Amino acid sequence: MWLDAEEFQVETSETLTAELKNGQNFVGGGLIYNPRSFTRFEVLSTDGLKPVSGTIGDRPALSLSSQPAGLQVIGYESTVSTLTYKEWEKFQAFADHKDFTDIKTRHDARGLPETDFVEAYTRHVKMLACVGTCDGQDAVIGLETELVALANPYQLAPNTPLPVQLLLNGAPQPDRQIEIFARAANDIVEITTTRTNENGVADIMLQPDTTYLLDAVTLRVPSTERQVKTNAVWDTLWAALTFQTPE
Repeated sequence: MWLDAEEFQVETSETLTAELKNGQNFVGGGLIYNPRSFTRFEVLSTDGLKPVSGTIGDRPALSLSSQPAGLQVIGYESTVSTLTYKEWEKFQAFADHKDFTDIKTRHDARGLPETDFVEAYTRHVKMLACVGTCDGQDAVIGLETELVALANPYQLAPNTPLPVQLLLNGAPQPDRQIEIFARAANDIVEITTTRTNENGVADIMLQPDTTYLLDAVTLRVPSTERQVKTNAVWDTLWAALTFQTPE
């Protein structure tokens, strides 16, 4: 899940809109604005952190008008969903893709079944966009897991890497995979991966006029409360960050 704008930079007189999308490889369908599906949907600007308002059924899900000039940091946190795995191979393929290659050992050590087990998951989405100017800086807004741009991607000098930090409950996450989806102006998507250092930071090399989706997953044992509510044996938290580099 991610936020995707047709225009990431708009004038102060214009409305900033973005689709809340769900899919794969930077291709997906738009979702409606539905407060029952999220626990947080907010925008941070020079006016502070404020809720994103809307009416159930609105699409695009994000529509911001009369925003103050500068960088806009939009955050979205979903409610909990569940998925039942009928076969082990599908879960193993997912875990391998997200670089949890020891999942079988962890699964077996807990005495869990290989079929008909439940995963709970939540989405933790951010988007950086500009109104009028691109002055400003991304910030930690308190999502349970969060990707934070440590420089402004709209104002970086050419050939300068963008440092991004991965957090879980505010703590840096070292040696973790970040998947990078780079969509060029011709809509061709290039997919690469990188890893965070001991401080949870990874450098992302950027190309001009490209839309980026950064994705990082936490796979953990669910809390007792979540196990009771969902019957899940695994808990995944998906962090996403989108932005677009200037021409």
